[in-house]
Parts: sequence; structure tokens; C-alpha cells
Amino acid sequence: MTTPVLQARGLVKRYGHVTALDGADFDLMPGEVLAVIGDNGAGKSTLIKALTGAIQPDSGEIMLGGEPVRLRSPLDARKHGIETVYQDLAVAASLDIATNMFLGREIRKPGPLGTIFRLLDKKRMRAESAEHMAALKIGLRSLTQPVESLSGGQRQGVAVARAVAWASHVVVMDEPTAALGVKESGQVLDMIRRVRDRGLPVVLISHNMPHVFEIADRIHVQRLGRRVAQVKPADHSMAEVVAVMTGALQVSDGKAVVADKSAAEAIGLS
Repeated sequence: MTTPVLQARGLVKRYGHVTALDGADFDLMPGEVLAVIGDNGAGKSTLIKALTGAIQPDSGEIMLGGEPVRLRSPLDARKHGIETVYQDLAVAASLDIATNMFLGREIRKPGPLGTIFRLLDKKRMRAESAEHMAALKIGLRSLTQPVESLSGGQRQGVAVARAVAWASHVVVMDEPTAALGVKESGQVLDMIRRVRDRGLPVVLISHNMPHVFEIADRIHVQRLGRRVAQVKPADHSMAEVVAVMTGALQVSDGKAVVADKSAAEAIGLS
């Protein structure tokens, strides 16, 4: 049996009287794009924050490669090879592309110039940045241009390339096409495919169901603080998956069946 790359069992997170995670489970398999979907308040953001070290669950277990881990911060998650592309991209707009690629991980020049005078090896950073961009087929005019001069899709490309450059286990992408047009969204989806094809599994958080069905190998459906279904896009229609997300249907033995008759009737699925 294949061991999940990233796994969680029974995650619980409470904020006072509000339970954001109520025994949530999670499984990310090697070499797949796993979409995480859920209505507002379903707990998907809290789940992802727990899996990337942004918050610590009150109880439950997180495993990386089958081994239990304690992710105390996003920096700790990075050390474990988990990289996140945030919705705001977390790029320094006024700095150039190569500098953004190595933000917080700058390469110093060898010898006294680096150890004593703390000079950066900009030539090496530009060369390595160019390699990462080329690997993902991200076309840019120059790596010395500031990020603020790029289009939305190109900025997303820089953020994705940076994550892939440093990730050894998982890349998490939070709404990567939310602010993009049709053409740029297609380019980002192509990038996600190339990331997967390089062997890195991707966790995709998205509200865009057509994109989810186009790119995802499996879909994790989150509802009321826990996982209620894992489905493959090929096995279920988009309407069925949305109905599972809202509670009108539930998945039993691989089939979508009515869970709430009145809700299912309201959307014409009963």
C-alpha cells in the first residue's frame, strides 16, 4: 500500500466556543494534485494552516512520509519540505525576480566577501532562478526586472517557481487563479501540471469548480470541520460534488446518495 506523502488524523481546533476542525482527516498521495474544497466555514483554511504550520491543532496527528511530525510554524513546515503559495503571493513587488526567488534564503559570495562583508552572489542567484523558470516553462523578459512590472499570471509564476525550488515534499497553492483572466488561469493550471509531472504532489485550495475538475486527480470535500468525502472527478459530476459540499448528498460506497432530501430537491438532484 502506498504511503501518503502528507497525512492527518483526527485534527481538532477550537477557538473558544467555535470548533473550526472537528476530527478532520487528510491524505495526500505521491504525484497527485489534490483539490481541497468546502463552503465558507467548512474549516478548509484552518486545515491547511494546520498542515503548513501556521496554527497548531489542539489534538490529532500530522504525518509526513508516514512519520509523525510537529509543525510549530511555517518556517518549521518549510524545513520539512512543505512550501505554500499564498493567495497574496508573498512577493516583494519592488525587488527583482531573482531576489524574490531567494527571499530569506539568499546566497552569499564565497570566501571573506560572503562571510565577512555579507555580499550576495547575485550572479549565481540569477542563474539558478533562470533554471527554475525554464523548468516550469515560465517565459520572462529579464530576471532583473521588478516583480511589480509583471502581469498577474507572471507574478503567480514567480511564486510557484519559488515554492517548487525549495519544496522537497509538498507544494500548497491557495486560490492560485482567483484574480486571473482566462488565458493566465490556463497558464497557471499548466504550471501546476508541470509541478506534478516533476514528482511533487500539489494541494490546491480553490472555489473554481471548473478548474478543480480540469486539474485535480482527487477532490477532498470539507464540511463542518471534517472531511466528508474523497472523490475522483471522473467518477462524479460537478453538480454532485457541489451537493456533497453543501450536505444535500453524501458519498457511500463510491456513489453519491441523498443525505438531505429537501436540499437535494431544491437543486434538482433527488
